[in-house]
Amino acid sequence: MLLCKARLVGLQLLISCCWAFACHSTESSPDFTLPGDYLLAGLFPLHSGCLQVRHRPEVTLCDRSCSFNEHGYHLFQAMRLGVEEINNSTALLPNITLGYQLYDVCSDSANVYATLRVLSLPGQHHIELQGDLLHYSPTVLAVIGPDSTNRAATTAALLSPFLVPMISYAASSETLSVKRQYPSFLRTIPNDKYQVETMVLLLQKFGWTWISLVGSSDDYGQLGVQALENQATGQGICIAFKDIMPFSAQVGDERMQCLMRHLAQAGATVVVVFSSRQLARVFFESVVLTNLTGKVWVASEAWALSRHITGVPGIQRIGMVLGVAIQKRTVPRLKAFEEAYARADKEAPRPCHKGSWCSSNQLCRECQAFMAHTMPKLKAFSMSSAYNAYRAVYAVAHGLHQLLGCASGACSRGRVYPWQLLEQIHKVHFLLHKDTVAFNDNGDPLSSYNIIAWDWNGPKWTFTVLGSSTWSPVQLNINETKIQWHGKDNQVPKSVCSSDCLEGHQRVVTGFHHCCFECVPCGAGTFLNKSDLYRCQPCGKEEWAPEGSQTCFPRTVVFLALHEHTSWVLLAANTLLLLLLLGTAGLFAWHLDTPVVRSAGGRLCFLMLGSLAAGSGSLYGFFGEPTRPACLLRQALFALGFTIFLSCLTVRSFQLIIIFKFSTKVPTFYHAWVQNHGAGLFVMISSVAQLLICLTWLVVWTPLPTREYQRFPHLVMLECTETNSLGFILAFLYNGLLSISAFACSYLGKDLPENYNEAKCVTFSLLFNFVSWIAFFTTASVYDGKYLPAANMMAGLSSLSSGFGGYFLPKCYVILYRPDLNSTEHFQASIQDYTRRCGST
Repeated sequence: MLLCKARLVGLQLLISCCWAFACHSTESSPDFTLPGDYLLAGLFPLHSGCLQVRHRPEVTLCDRSCSFNEHGYHLFQAMRLGVEEINNSTALLPNITLGYQLYDVCSDSANVYATLRVLSLPGQHHIELQGDLLHYSPTVLAVIGPDSTNRAATTAALLSPFLVPMISYAASSETLSVKRQYPSFLRTIPNDKYQVETMVLLLQKFGWTWISLVGSSDDYGQLGVQALENQATGQGICIAFKDIMPFSAQVGDERMQCLMRHLAQAGATVVVVFSSRQLARVFFESVVLTNLTGKVWVASEAWALSRHITGVPGIQRIGMVLGVAIQKRTVPRLKAFEEAYARADKEAPRPCHKGSWCSSNQLCRECQAFMAHTMPKLKAFSMSSAYNAYRAVYAVAHGLHQLLGCASGACSRGRVYPWQLLEQIHKVHFLLHKDTVAFNDNGDPLSSYNIIAWDWNGPKWTFTVLGSSTWSPVQLNINETKIQWHGKDNQVPKSVCSSDCLEGHQRVVTGFHHCCFECVPCGAGTFLNKSDLYRCQPCGKEEWAPEGSQTCFPRTVVFLALHEHTSWVLLAANTLLLLLLLGTAGLFAWHLDTPVVRSAGGRLCFLMLGSLAAGSGSLYGFFGEPTRPACLLRQALFALGFTIFLSCLTVRSFQLIIIFKFSTKVPTFYHAWVQNHGAGLFVMISSVAQLLICLTWLVVWTPLPTREYQRFPHLVMLECTETNSLGFILAFLYNGLLSISAFACSYLGKDLPENYNEAKCVTFSLLFNFVSWIAFFTTASVYDGKYLPAANMMAGLSSLSSGFGGYFLPKCYVILYRPDLNSTEHFQASIQDYTRRCGST
């Protein structure tokens, strides 16, 4: 309520000033007014404004020589034609006559003055301040116009407290759609919101991310530039240079020269010019003067099809011009109507009657002087704008048609308040020459844009419609085959600060703008997500990526699988060994009482063969995907089995030494060893020690299946954790000590009787055992691949095979192929020979 009162006080002050200084002349043209049952007002720029110094607030005199505006003239005639057609129609507003009051709004002061006249009471010179504005009935019911955003905002602000419908044909600023500020504002030109979105889509379509942005100093230019900058930067487009041309800009002045220098230095191929026609003319005259060529100029709808701009001398050399233009529409009969007006006899300007209210801004002497051959030509841009004015008149007429209940064939007559008409205009939905006329909740039309390109055929200018933009949401449809680019080979010009990086290369910003960057390849294990080109993302734990990758790949899970050739060879070898062990056990059992078996240890041989079989069985745990039982048993069982074998081998060699060398020399020790079952006790203690080591290993450093990711970037190694534990090392060192003990004892018995002398075979087998494990640990230090378990198994298999081959194979040979050597007589002869040799020494 306070806002409304403040506006009314402002109206009182404004109207007082305008009444005091408005009437420069007492003449008006009859063409500006038409009586009727209901009046509309039209605000059109029939003349151009001029800059001048004022010493008091007075209304600009519009009807001046050399200031005629052809574009505004066509709008003026389009409204007159629309009202005439409606009055002649029997379907729309039958038995109702529309009248109008038209005003020349060449300046802001003329626009304010015309608006105040619209708000005055009929037949009076003032605006009555009422408590209830809903019952205020001004001279006119609705206003068509004005043209620019600045003037439309002023008019809308003055009309809003009275809810007088105002339909602009050219004011496109998004701010005018704010209903809290401008509740009575509507328009027939698309909202700049959609123009800005269309421009951004156009820039994105051709990959232009480095642009310059120039606007005019009025609301249209400044608000448009701001909205375009916000949306463009939000879509990844960078503004290399931005500037606003002042209203006072002139060709060649220092301000425009500075602007041209900055445009050239910015290095952007694409320049968006969001400007009014007047300043766009100054801008392109400066561009031609500076010889700023080879660029793509993106035009806003205000000048995209304006002859005022295409008429700049030399403009065809500036490069490519693309633009957003109002969809091309024509007003039927407008050209014929203007020609008839030019041929008709016109009434001379009439003086104001004494006491009446008139203004020179309802006067156009140049219009009255037109002849058929001197009348302004109707160009495409003016025709499209004229259609918007024409459409606005019909929108008001259809709203009034609904309000007066004319659907029955006869309209009711009575007082109509502006707010009532406003409600009905918002509801209109009709076809006008195959064009749908309707408004959304914000008062914006359901319309679309054309995307156009300038086309020069020598000095003659025309344009090509490349496509269209529709909403909502905004969608761009362009036929690129129609575009003739100004560069060589008809290639789309590039307008980027930095060229796109290769796949898998991230952008490292250099400077202020994110569009300026260097390309750096993503490191191994990272990839470049297309949604974020400025940061390489790490791959997941189960994924990998090479350097410079734009995607991650699944890691290959590897382990010693059964189906591999290496596995088959090792499996066959181990199975063969196991079969040999079982066969040897059977052979020894069959010949248990023979001298060879008794000399080899008798029943102790079965413990040795069993321990070797246990070790061989543990090797099967190396095949296939590691499991918890396999990890727990395979190394520990092997270590324990091999310990038992080495313990038996050691004690067997030691026992022979005692029998042949110490039984007579140290009989007490010999008898103690035999009576206390020294051999069995040693094997048991040695085995239990290894068992305790293995149990401690399994409890403290529990071998578990694990997935190893660090060793190879593209592989997941399935393995057990035993090889890097202290328990494994202790068990291995223990077996190493036993091996050395067995080697020492067998070496000491190198001069025993031939049938008991196994030094050579045992020494060879133990040396082969050492070499096998040295080879394994050497391999493990340089190789960590999937076949490391195979190498471990080969070392274990070699140890078992060497132990079996060095100790049991010679005896099997004697049993099977030299039975003559497996006799008591042969063994006694061997012992007697040893005794003689010892006696002689």
